[in-house]
Amino acid sequence: MTVETLAPEGFSVASVGDAAREFADWRRVLQRQFARTPALYDGLNTRDIAEALRTATVGATDLDRTFTTRSGPHRLMVRPVFGPTGEVHAVRWWAGPADGHVPPLPAAVGAIWDVESQTLAQPSGITALSGSAPEEYVPRMSIAEFFHRVSAFDRHAEVLDLLYGPAAGDKMQFEVTVLRNAGRATRWRISARARNDEHTRGAWWLIEDITSEDNPAIWPTLESVGLREAHRRAGNHLAVVQLGHTSISHWLTDPAPWIRWDYLFRPVDVFHPDDRVRLVELGSRVRGGESAGVTVRALNYSGGYTPTSLLLYPYPGFSNRELAIAQLVRVADDIPVVEPDLTGPVASESPIGYDDQLRFRLAGRLRHSPVS
Repeated sequence: MTVETLAPEGFSVASVGDAAREFADWRRVLQRQFARTPALYDGLNTRDIAEALRTATVGATDLDRTFTTRSGPHRLMVRPVFGPTGEVHAVRWWAGPADGHVPPLPAAVGAIWDVESQTLAQPSGITALSGSAPEEYVPRMSIAEFFHRVSAFDRHAEVLDLLYGPAAGDKMQFEVTVLRNAGRATRWRISARARNDEHTRGAWWLIEDITSEDNPAIWPTLESVGLREAHRRAGNHLAVVQLGHTSISHWLTDPAPWIRWDYLFRPVDVFHPDDRVRLVELGSRVRGGESAGVTVRALNYSGGYTPTSLLLYPYPGFSNRELAIAQLVRVADDIPVVEPDLTGPVASESPIGYDDQLRFRLAGRLRHSPVS
C-alpha cells in the first residue's frame, strides 16, 4: 500500500499494489487488506500501522519489524518516498510471511510545483523512473516541458487549474504515458494535492512508476496525429499561454522552432521582460471573451530575441482563469530561424538555462520525432 502524505489534511491511499485508490481513506482500505489476510490480525492492528506511518513520515526513516502470528512469523516493511527537499511525500508498506517473497517496489518520487517560479522541482531520484534518463535530469522544469514529454493526455486544463489556483483540499490523481527516445512507452501515476501554506504555494506531487508489460501502451489517437501533422505542414504553432504569469503552459502543436521555451531556469524568460506587462494587461480582454493581438520579443536559441506576433483567444470553458490559446507567428520572415548549435554554446551570454541537458534532448529530437 502507498499512502500519500502530500498535505497537512491527513493521510490517504494513493495505490494498493498496481491499482489506483484515488485518495481513499487509509483506515478503510487497511481493514479490507486485513480481511483478505487474516493472519495479520494476530500481530498487527490499525494503531500499529498508524504509528509506523507516523514514524516513517516524521523520522523519514525505513522501518522493519518482525511479529508473531498463529501462522508463523510475519514481517512489516515501511519505506518513505522523498521529495526534492528531503520531506516525505508518501509512505509505502508491505506485510507478509517473514520467509515469503517480497515483491520489488517500483520506483517512486515526490515533486513540488511552485507557483511563484512556475517550476516543478524534482529530486535526482526521478531518474530511477522508466522513461527518465540521467542525462536529461534538471532540478526544475516548467509545466510545458512536463506536458511535452507525455502522450495521449487530455487533462491539461484540470492540472493547470489546480497548479495555478491552489486551494486547500484540491487534489487529483491521473496517469500519463511517457515516451522514451527509443519509442517505448512507460506509465506514471501522479497524485497531486494543492498547497497554500508556509511551506509551498502550489502543489506537492507523488509520482509512481506503474510501467508494466501487461498494460498496453497508450498512443495518440488518429485524430490527434492527423491534426498535429496538418498544423505542422501548414506552419501553425499554437500554445496555451498563462497570461497572468506570462509563460507558455502547453504546446497544442509542435513548438515554434525559433523560440527557446525549454530548459530555462525561469519559464517567464521566454518573453522579453519589457513585453511581459503587455501580456498581463491583455488578460481582462481575453477573460471577457475577446480575442487580442500583440507583438512581443521571444527568446531564441542564440540568447537573443525574435519578434513574434501572438493572436490570443479565450480558453474554452476556463474564462475565469488566465489561460489563453495563442497562435504564434514570426513577424520578420527575413530573420533566419536560429536553431541551436549542438556542438557549441547554446547562448552567447551567461547561461539562462540547463544548456547541457538541452543539447542532449535536442539530439534525441533530431534522431526521433514521435508525434505526441
